[in-house]
Amino acid sequence: MKRVLLLFPVLLSLLFISVRAEERKPVRFGLTAVVVRENLRFFDDMADYLSQKMGRPVKFVQRKSYREIMDMLESGKLEFAWICGYPFIQKRKPEYLKLLTVPIYKGAPFYRSYIIVHHDSSYKDIAELKGSVFAFSDPDSNSGFLYPQFFLTTRNFNFNQFFRQTFFTYNHAETVEAVAARVADGGAVDSYIWDFLKKTNPQIAQKTRVIHASSLFGFPPIVARKSVSVDLTKKMTRALTEMNKNPAGKQLLNTLHLDGFGQFSADIFDDIKVMAEKIKNRQITSSLDRLNGTAKP
Repeated sequence: MKRVLLLFPVLLSLLFISVRAEERKPVRFGLTAVVVRENLRFFDDMADYLSQKMGRPVKFVQRKSYREIMDMLESGKLEFAWICGYPFIQKRKPEYLKLLTVPIYKGAPFYRSYIIVHHDSSYKDIAELKGSVFAFSDPDSNSGFLYPQFFLTTRNFNFNQFFRQTFFTYNHAETVEAVAARVADGGAVDSYIWDFLKKTNPQIAQKTRVIHASSLFGFPPIVARKSVSVDLTKKMTRALTEMNKNPAGKQLLNTLHLDGFGQFSADIFDDIKVMAEKIKNRQITSSLDRLNGTAKP
C-alpha cells in the first residue's frame, strides 16, 4: 500500500504531462485548393482565431483534391475538414464522418452551380456547348462536376460524348480563369466562388458570364471525424457558430463574404444524393446497354 502511495504522485505527474502534450498537439483541419487559393492569407488569420478560441493550435492542411482530403479523414490524419456536399453524401462503411456546421451565404446555407462562358462568346444555352472544350473543377465536386453531368442527362444528352474535350482544374477560380482566357469554351463553377471573384478579382470574373444557374443545394459543409472527442467537437462547433458574435470573427466572415456558420440537418444535401443516385443508375443502364448491344450512339 505504501508503495502504491509513493507511486501515485508520479502517475499523476505523467497524466498531467500527457494531457499537456495533447493540448499542444495541433488540431488538423483539411482544405482543398477549391476553397483555398483566393484566401491563403485569410486562413492563416482564421487558424490563429480558432486556436485562441479552442485553447489549442489549429493547423489548416491543404490538398489538391477532395479525394485526398477524404482519404486523410478516413485514415485519421485530419480531425475536421471543409468538403463538398457530393463526397459528404457518398456511402461509407463504416461511416467515419459527422456533419459539424454549414456556412451561411446570403442568409441561407445554400449555393448553386453556374455554367459559365466567355463574356464575348455567342453561347446562350448549355446545348450550344456540344462539341466544345469544357472545364470542371473536381471529380468529387457537386457544382463543378456532378450537377452539369446530371443536367445534361436530364436533357437527353450523352454526357460522355457531349463535349469534344474536358479537363479538371481542381480549383473553381482556375475554371473561371480558363474560361476567361478562352482555354475552355465553358466551365462549371460554384456560385459562391464566382460571386466572390466578381467582388475580389473582377478583371477575371467579368470576362465570363453565367448562362445557366442550378437550383439551390446545401452549401459545402464542415465535417468532423466521428472519432474526435465530444469536447473537441463542441469547441470547434462553438468557435465557428459564434464567429458572427465576435468582432474579430465578424471581420473574418466579411473577408469570406459569409454571414456565419450554422447547424442544419443533413437533409439539405438530399438533392445532391438524389442526383448522384440517378447518375449512378444511368451509368449502370448504359453499361448494360453496351453489353447487350442496345446502346444509343
